[in-house]
Amino acid sequence: MMIEKQNLQNEKPFRLVKYFTFSSLIVMFLATIIISVLNAHWAKRTLMEKSEEYNRLLVENLNHQIYIRFVLPTVLREGEIQLRKDAQYEKIDSVIKSTLHSFHVEMVNLYGTDNKISYSFDKKKIGTKHAEGAEYKKAINSESTSKLVKEGNPFEIFFDFPEKTQIITFAPLHAEEQGSLTLSGQVIGVIEIVRDVSEDYKQLAKLQGMILASCLMVMSILFILLRVVVKKREKIIEERAEERLKLIEKLRKAEHLSAIGEMTAGVSHEIRNPLGIIKSSADLLKKQIAKQGLNSTIADIIIEESGRLNNIIKDFLDFAKPKMPDLHPCQIAQIVEKNIAFFSQQFEQNGFEIEKKFEPNLPEVMADSQMLYQAFLNILINSLQSMDKKGKVIVEIFLNGYYVVLNFLDQGSGVDEKELEKVWTPFFTTKDSGTGLGLGIVKNIIDAHEGSISISNRKLKGTKVTIILPVKES
Repeated sequence: MMIEKQNLQNEKPFRLVKYFTFSSLIVMFLATIIISVLNAHWAKRTLMEKSEEYNRLLVENLNHQIYIRFVLPTVLREGEIQLRKDAQYEKIDSVIKSTLHSFHVEMVNLYGTDNKISYSFDKKKIGTKHAEGAEYKKAINSESTSKLVKEGNPFEIFFDFPEKTQIITFAPLHAEEQGSLTLSGQVIGVIEIVRDVSEDYKQLAKLQGMILASCLMVMSILFILLRVVVKKREKIIEERAEERLKLIEKLRKAEHLSAIGEMTAGVSHEIRNPLGIIKSSADLLKKQIAKQGLNSTIADIIIEESGRLNNIIKDFLDFAKPKMPDLHPCQIAQIVEKNIAFFSQQFEQNGFEIEKKFEPNLPEVMADSQMLYQAFLNILINSLQSMDKKGKVIVEIFLNGYYVVLNFLDQGSGVDEKELEKVWTPFFTTKDSGTGLGLGIVKNIIDAHEGSISISNRKLKGTKVTIILPVKES
């Protein structure tokens, strides 16, 4: 329960930070979208104003050209304007088209004061009325007006990127006063100009799309980075929680083993004293029987079993109260050679093979040679006991950076995968006999030398024991 509470306490601040960060990201994204929309709206309004101004200047120039190049010469020459005459129509058509050339003007309509179209790019419209439109009324009263006309499917119109966009301007057609630079004379008609501004609005829509895409891309990158950071942080929290659980479990086991060790040491000491008396009495009994010429094996059995029991007690004491190593420079290969020499006779009798793969010129290690000898001895005993006759044991020693690595490989039956994690547990054994303390003692010795030990199954057959010892200067 305490562990869960600690985890919750650690996670709560991080959750708040995570939620605040994601909320801030969403707010920033929405704010960016709103700013982009407002910016696009402002850009469109500015473009509309510029287009209106452009059309107004175009109309003023056209008004001036029509009055100077057509109205005055025609009135002076013919006395009146009658666009029904082909010559006059062709003249004004030439003036208008030359003036508006390359300005993307699609339609020009000239209205008389009677609201009839007297000139148009589309000759079919000549003579028709504008149905007393509001734009015409404002223009006849010297007020220019402009409006946008958008063409496209409903989808294009809704998202404001139509296929075609036109600006239509209605402006008064003035008679110029002599000596004046402004169009302030009498209104003699109305000019309607239809100009295609699709490219301008498409460029604006493209720019708006690029801004929106850039915002989305930036926000996506920020989201991905934030997600990676959050995931990494969550993984770190999980790993720390697991480490904390493992540490607490190790501490609990250590406390449990400490209690067992103290109890075992006490019991062992209490047993060892009477055991020594029993063994001494058995020795004395054996001598007495020998003097009387009697033949009995009872004394021998007592002595043998006393010795075996004494070895078990010794294992208990070695595990319960491991001694501190007496460090001095030593060659690991020489210690292993002594172990192999100890088993040489047993290897020959049982048909076992041993293969040595020692890297030359290995550095010395600061270690307790007697303790390492005992550790390697226990490992080799386990290897021999796990194999049938004619098995093979391989011992490898090599340098890996600042560590000396030993591998003990046998061809035995291996260890069940479910039991691999239990091999270090005190009193755990898969044999019919034994205390189950051998590997525990080995681990204590290796840990005392600040090394590490691991056991795994070989791919084909057998077990692999790996010991890593640090190389320390004397």
